[in-house]
Amino acid sequence: MNMHFGIVLTPRSGAEWVRSVREAEQQGYATLMLPDTLYTPSPFPALAAAAAVTSAIRLRPNVLAVPMRTAVATARETSALQLLSDGRFELGLGTGRPDASREAEGLGVPWGSAAERRAQLLATIETVRATVQPAPPIIIAASGPRMLATAAAHADRIHLAVQPTATEDDLAAVIATVRDHTDRAIPCSLQLVGVGNQLPHYMTTHMGITAAGLREVDAAALLPADPGAAAELLEHRREKYGIDELLVPGDLAAAFAPIAARFH
Repeated sequence: MNMHFGIVLTPRSGAEWVRSVREAEQQGYATLMLPDTLYTPSPFPALAAAAAVTSAIRLRPNVLAVPMRTAVATARETSALQLLSDGRFELGLGTGRPDASREAEGLGVPWGSAAERRAQLLATIETVRATVQPAPPIIIAASGPRMLATAAAHADRIHLAVQPTATEDDLAAVIATVRDHTDRAIPCSLQLVGVGNQLPHYMTTHMGITAAGLREVDAAALLPADPGAAAELLEHRREKYGIDELLVPGDLAAAFAPIAARFH
């Protein structure tokens, strides 16, 4: 099991999108990811455009909120992306961020209870695996006990959707929950929240999170600025927890580059 790195980008123009996804592939990122919100471009057409100008990088929505689309609609779009990318598509799924109910209301679709949304998730997985050829890897975003149990039973990979302030003990607890519900060795992903004093712009401006605050609580996804120490920590978590993929926000790519270089 080797370390893999994904990059989370959002298009700002057609020309900029083509340039950024090509650069991400040239920089050695294994996967390109795009959020699924009403405040960002729709991931399916954006990833289709990325597929047309790349040849190796894998493509993943990060992550689709299942209440926003029917299972059949998701399967149809997934099939198109698999075709256009020559099988490089990965299907990231979740039951929706806590504040996504307002987006569902804006789209005129029902939000449903947590149990109903988990049922939608399972229906989407079943439909995709039954109708899309080849079926893509399915990544489920999970943090709570019920979603972790669901992901353990059905995912090819689990995105550990923990809070930015989650500690090493928090990571150990969610991994323990996963392992309590399966005998499979399921690879896991974690999103980077900072390198040294550098954090993503949205985190400081919209969430009020600071590097000092993250250090104070010993946040697990804040990596030290020293590339050697950061690489050692990532290797430790890969071996202990099976966290073999780090998701890098695009505005941290420059700060992360010396760490990534340790794995080439």
